[in-house]
Amino acid sequence: MAKEKQPKEAKEKKPKPKLQLGTYLSFVKGYRILTILTPIMIFADVLIELQLPKIMGQVIDQIMGAGSEGFDQSALNRRLVEMLLLSFTTVLVGYFAARFSAIASMGFGANMRSALFNKIQDLSFENIDRLKIGSLITRMVSDTSRVQSLFSTFIVTFIKGPFILIMAFIKALNISRQLSQVFWFAVPGIIISLVALGMLAIPMFKKMLEMTDNFNSALRSNIRGIRIVKAFVREDYEKEKFETANMNVAKTNLRAQSLVIYVSPFIIFVIYACMIFTLWRGSGIIIADKVAEKANGLTVGDLTAFTSYISQVLSSLMTVLMVFVSMIVARASITRVSEVLAEEPTINDHAGDPNLKVKDGSIEFCDVSFKYSEEAAKNILEHINLKIESGETVGIIGATGSAKSTLVSLIPRLYDVTEGAVLIGGENVKNYKFQNLRDGVSIVLQQSMLFSGTIAENIRWGKPDATDEEVIAAAKAAQAHDFIMEKEKGYDTELGHGGNTVSGGQRQRLCMARTFVKQPKVLILDDSTSAVDTATDAQIRNILRTDAFAGVTKLIIAQRITSIMDADRIIVIDDGRIDGIGTHADLVENNAIYHEIFMSQQEGVLAQ
Repeated sequence: MAKEKQPKEAKEKKPKPKLQLGTYLSFVKGYRILTILTPIMIFADVLIELQLPKIMGQVIDQIMGAGSEGFDQSALNRRLVEMLLLSFTTVLVGYFAARFSAIASMGFGANMRSALFNKIQDLSFENIDRLKIGSLITRMVSDTSRVQSLFSTFIVTFIKGPFILIMAFIKALNISRQLSQVFWFAVPGIIISLVALGMLAIPMFKKMLEMTDNFNSALRSNIRGIRIVKAFVREDYEKEKFETANMNVAKTNLRAQSLVIYVSPFIIFVIYACMIFTLWRGSGIIIADKVAEKANGLTVGDLTAFTSYISQVLSSLMTVLMVFVSMIVARASITRVSEVLAEEPTINDHAGDPNLKVKDGSIEFCDVSFKYSEEAAKNILEHINLKIESGETVGIIGATGSAKSTLVSLIPRLYDVTEGAVLIGGENVKNYKFQNLRDGVSIVLQQSMLFSGTIAENIRWGKPDATDEEVIAAAKAAQAHDFIMEKEKGYDTELGHGGNTVSGGQRQRLCMARTFVKQPKVLILDDSTSAVDTATDAQIRNILRTDAFAGVTKLIIAQRITSIMDADRIIVIDDGRIDGIGTHADLVENNAIYHEIFMSQQEGVLAQ
């Protein structure tokens, strides 16, 4: 108890891990050559693109400078063919650049999603509880798409933009220093406007992502509970709730995107304003040079080329700054993806002995206390001391929320104890590798979750190399064989998403079969017969008493006393503490909580 009363300041908080750039660079693995070839193609494309305005200007000057003798048609033709070849080459190079960047960015995104999914698989229950399932789905889908899009933009646009900006500016400067003064007015205005825009957009995009998280959570809840919605005729209510959440996301997205939408018209205005100013100022210089008969003065061709370079400079500047804004906006997504990738599982088996296996089903709780997070005000379990012999059948009962499921979740290390220790086969559960521990300790969770695939494939989740005979034996033990054989394809029947093609009781029995096929040393049934009828429940209990389960320690959490009354011992849990241990007869006589539950259920039976 003294530990619990220590002030929070005494606990040193660990700094949050930061994801290194190298982690994102590793996602390019398998696509490095294409990632390198993309900017090479871009550089070639820019070099060709920069030659076209110059040649076009020379063609115009050649036509404008032709006198009464006409102009050299062959020279003009050569120029036109040169422009045609350059145009074809830039299209070809642009095609390969686009293709390489598309493949590289898709590969980058695929690698990132794989890394994110693998990380989620490694996280413990505590990590997932904190990060939230709806948020993890958003990060896997929406946030990774934004980061992938940013990568694609970066290797193409961000490389092309600065290069063409610098080269086009140099070429424009070589044509006319006077006209180049227009950049001193246009460039600062664009930079200031776009940076300010990006800073305003950040909080809006962050809020949009949070709204999307909430939307995904609500949507997931509705779809999973669609049968309940229909059973209670709540379709209109759910539609209205969905519409509200959907419109909130849309409005938040619109507010965030509207800031970015304003950029394009503004930049176009600046470009056209600069071109008008250049044409006005340039035509004045040309006329003045003609009047003064100035040699090597500004020509119409030079002015045309300069105008093209202006467009390239300002467009590339806009592109660079838009990428910068996109990076700022995507920072929220990068942070959210990085948060998951940098997350360290609160439970790991690094210290586990790979050679240590569960030798028997003995279980011991040594002064165990538990709470879900360090910040929690009180423990969920308080000073649990309990010893269970190998092969013993133990029932666990208590009111809803009394921490029965939490207690058994500590045995296979779905959560780690806050204080004390849990021993399996005489060894601390922390000394086992997860694979060895969970091969020896198998649990049927409260939520009956099946996966897409056949019935046989779902049962083999417990033991991938199980033979057909073992699968059938497990199904028979779980009282599932008969209803399976009634189906047209038997064990090859497709269950569909989440096993929605079978009833709740059938799902529970298939989940039990999946656990039975493992042949564990410790078998935990967490209220796993709540959806089956009493006759089937009795048959399953009879199977658990046969030689097939001799030596297996069985922990049975149940709400019905009939499901556990013939257990060797029954544990009564109340508000995270053990309130009583004994046989059914002992507890009916000596434990107030158990007696009250028994009498209430007896009254229900008599009333029927």
